[in-house]
Amino acid sequence: MLPVAAYADRLSVRPGEDIAFKVSSQVDGDYEARLVRIVCGDANPKGPGLVEEPVAAAFEGRYRGRSQPVHQGSYVAIAKGADLSGTDGVTFVATVWPTTPGDGKRQGVLSAFDPTTRVGFALAIGEDGSAEARLGSTRGKTRGPPGGREWGRSWESRDGARRKLMVGQGRLVRGRLQGRWSHAEAEIEPGSAALPPLTMPWTIGALGGHPVRGHFNGKIEAPAVFGRAVAPDGIEAALDAGSTAGGLLARWDFARDFDTVRVTDIGPRGLHGTLVNLPARAMTGATWTGREMCFRHAPAEYGAIHFHADDLYDCGWETDFTWTVPAGTRWGVYAVRLKAGDKEDNVPFFVLPPKGKRTADICVLMSTYTYTVYHNHARPEARTQWWRELWETQAAEWGAYRANAFDHPEYGWSTYNYHTDGSGICHATWLRPMLTMRSGYITYPDEKIRGSGLRHFPADTHLIAWLEAKGYAYDVITDEELDREGVELLRPYRVVMTGSHPEYHTPAMLDALEAYRDGGGRFMYLGGNGFYWKVARHKELPAAIEIRRGEGGIRAWAAEAGEDYNAFDGEDGGLWRRNGRPPQNLCGVGFTAQGNFVGNHYRVLPEARGSRAAWILEGVTGETFGGYGLSGHGAAGFELDRTDIRLGTPLHAVVLARSEGHEPEAPWVLVPEEQLTHLTTIPGKKPAELIHADLTFFEAPNDGAVFSTGSITFCGSLPHNNFENDCSRIIKNVLDRFLDPAAKFPVPER
Repeated sequence: MLPVAAYADRLSVRPGEDIAFKVSSQVDGDYEARLVRIVCGDANPKGPGLVEEPVAAAFEGRYRGRSQPVHQGSYVAIAKGADLSGTDGVTFVATVWPTTPGDGKRQGVLSAFDPTTRVGFALAIGEDGSAEARLGSTRGKTRGPPGGREWGRSWESRDGARRKLMVGQGRLVRGRLQGRWSHAEAEIEPGSAALPPLTMPWTIGALGGHPVRGHFNGKIEAPAVFGRAVAPDGIEAALDAGSTAGGLLARWDFARDFDTVRVTDIGPRGLHGTLVNLPARAMTGATWTGREMCFRHAPAEYGAIHFHADDLYDCGWETDFTWTVPAGTRWGVYAVRLKAGDKEDNVPFFVLPPKGKRTADICVLMSTYTYTVYHNHARPEARTQWWRELWETQAAEWGAYRANAFDHPEYGWSTYNYHTDGSGICHATWLRPMLTMRSGYITYPDEKIRGSGLRHFPADTHLIAWLEAKGYAYDVITDEELDREGVELLRPYRVVMTGSHPEYHTPAMLDALEAYRDGGGRFMYLGGNGFYWKVARHKELPAAIEIRRGEGGIRAWAAEAGEDYNAFDGEDGGLWRRNGRPPQNLCGVGFTAQGNFVGNHYRVLPEARGSRAAWILEGVTGETFGGYGLSGHGAAGFELDRTDIRLGTPLHAVVLARSEGHEPEAPWVLVPEEQLTHLTTIPGKKPAELIHADLTFFEAPNDGAVFSTGSITFCGSLPHNNFENDCSRIIKNVLDRFLDPAAKFPVPER
């Protein structure tokens, strides 16, 4: 674990509200805490550098350090199981799809067991992958391990009359047993701890204990408990009989309450459970036919939960201190700075104006959902020695943030990574240290030192630094408020600006932005690859975000067949484009190409200076601009957006400039949703013709207007030459005109 690490219970806060900070320190002694307002989170000495202003806060001072643990692994917690004391036999049975059998770790499937005291009863996958039964110190296991990523049935039975512990497993095809059971018997050892006491909690997806351990990797479906010893040839009949089967004590139906943490027992005792650490629900089960791709239409075929040994929703740390934001606090970007000896951490967050009040005409929308979805992204390059040496050297020389997310899987990795069982991570949360959302965090070290290599939160402070340098008053809001409050949050502002990469949005967020634009709002989209993926929020866990990476799109992993729909809201996940709302429909441009983290310039189009949007280029005298900057050393780079009438770009949109020169330094690729074959594309053009960014403007209803840069690295060019450059001039031209209440933007007649 990091020497000192922390997180807050929320990412944004208003005056009069509380924000709580949770700190874990491995350093002996005290740590110091103080508050700063962040102006620039880029440590590169070629730019403004780290610019922070100290702010007096009631919590400032010294605190006694303490180490707070992280307990990864998802499971179902059943606070109180059935009373088994009067039964002469008991049987546990479950349908399983293990993903890491034979990994040398014992994985609990269904248990009422304490691994430390060896008290209780457990059905597990053994260290060698075999089905394993535990009754106190007695253990029995099958001979052959089940196959990985294939469905099977596992069971164990205690026969008190015969003093036998039996365990078995069999392969399933479409939910039915194929062939014979592989099973074994073991003599119950004299003096072996018997059945679990009534006070012992039951667990699905782990062995149990305090803390819970022995976590299962894979899917579990329809676990059941019978209060009698069921013989091998009676297992299937007992399950088919359902709730009418003799001796049924519990049967958990995972095909219910998909959008909750509740796990329902349909047996006679009502032994309902609660999900811990948010495993994935609405997963295809053993009977999935493929005829229905949405779990809402065939819930019985989606009765599996995918558990992971490294799932983590909330670190669950205790609060060290709380800040109640005083009235009159300036809105903006803040961070708590922590220092224990020579070890440091910083925890950024955002202070908003009071609800229903604005203090400026400009609103900056901070992309906190994108920050959360990406946070703790362990980049594959970090496995290589040269990259790590370069990253560490650059961070040390600049005084940048020194911890790399790749080194700290204990805090949970991002949805751009895989679980330890090889499945894609589909849940994100901010209730853990977010190492990549740190002031000064470097994503891409650059051996040529052409730029800062920043992404997401620290990259977006380039825009904050520009607004401060140019003297603009602005308010800050975040995705959290946009999702919950809708267009009413935006309506009072004359201009809404985004940062460099607003990629992840819920339906409510897009609804709000479209309503703002069409209601006369002026919208400045200053990034690339924006409004790309659709996400969902959990109705019971406020910090949880779900992403299903279904068909299409540049993506870190692909969802399993039949698992494209979000469990949180029941809607089809994946690209907004595949959900009928391409980015072009909102802001005129949409994702078209990706390359390495390098940038290039824009070229002014021949017709631009004679267009009705020529005012945007006032003061830009050259035919090219933007071949500089702190992000990839170019205003057009890494991820690019272009116009496309077919996808919703208005017919009256004006493209003022187009980027060029994206080869051969970076291996640029067209996004897969535009590619048909190795030779053809959906627009009918050659792939190379579609690899560019379009600087775009168009008018919207009620004197609304939209300006889009079409590049993720554009904001990184704003600080160049002490904020005096053509990119800066263009943004100032647009912002000043958008702020002018007398400015009119009538939609041209066709």
